[in-house]
Amino acid sequence: MQLHKEGYRIIAWSFLVILIINYFIHTHYSIFWLNSVFSIISLIVFMLIVYFFRFPSRSVQAAPNEVVAPVDGKVVVIEEVFEPEFFKDKRLQISIFMSPLNVHATRYPVSGKVIYSKYYKGKHLVAWHPKSSELNERTTIVVDNPVIGPVMFRQIAGAVARRIENYSKVGDMVEQGADAGFIKFGSRVDIFLPLNTEPEVVIGDKTRGGETIIAEVVLN
Repeated sequence: MQLHKEGYRIIAWSFLVILIINYFIHTHYSIFWLNSVFSIISLIVFMLIVYFFRFPSRSVQAAPNEVVAPVDGKVVVIEEVFEPEFFKDKRLQISIFMSPLNVHATRYPVSGKVIYSKYYKGKHLVAWHPKSSELNERTTIVVDNPVIGPVMFRQIAGAVARRIENYSKVGDMVEQGADAGFIKFGSRVDIFLPLNTEPEVVIGDKTRGGETIIAEVVLN
């Protein structure tokens, strides 16, 4: 299983802490069943930590006017909204919620040039809260695609998430489905698309980052 680079340090420290705790328990307590239970629990906890930072290889197969899901999760919003930060006009918003068990790597929904990348400090409301897109800790990235124009996606921290990693820098040329960042421990991603876009998903659909086609932009 391939691991995301954001997990290397956390996995290493977790292994060391679990090892020390188990060594202390086993050397200070001679109760066999207690030691066995604690060892099993420690193994399960460590495996869950490793599992959280998995980074599966994905094959992007999309037409030039198609947008892929940036993350694994469940579609929770599909609606026209006014986007005040960058576009300052109406856009089609598609939002995907990630539980702590989903893959948390963020991938680029389209290829192109990064023309905007900004981080905002904020609150940690639950990720499905309507105001989380405006009030929570978040990053906003806009990629200018040569076929469909600029596409915005926003990484949003949730009630559990406490750190967002964003690799996008203005001027970067990026590929659809490539690694764009990581949100640690539960979150949401909003995608803002042109109004001439046909959603390819419905609310409740499950997505796979870098693979699921979530929308098709209708070209003139």
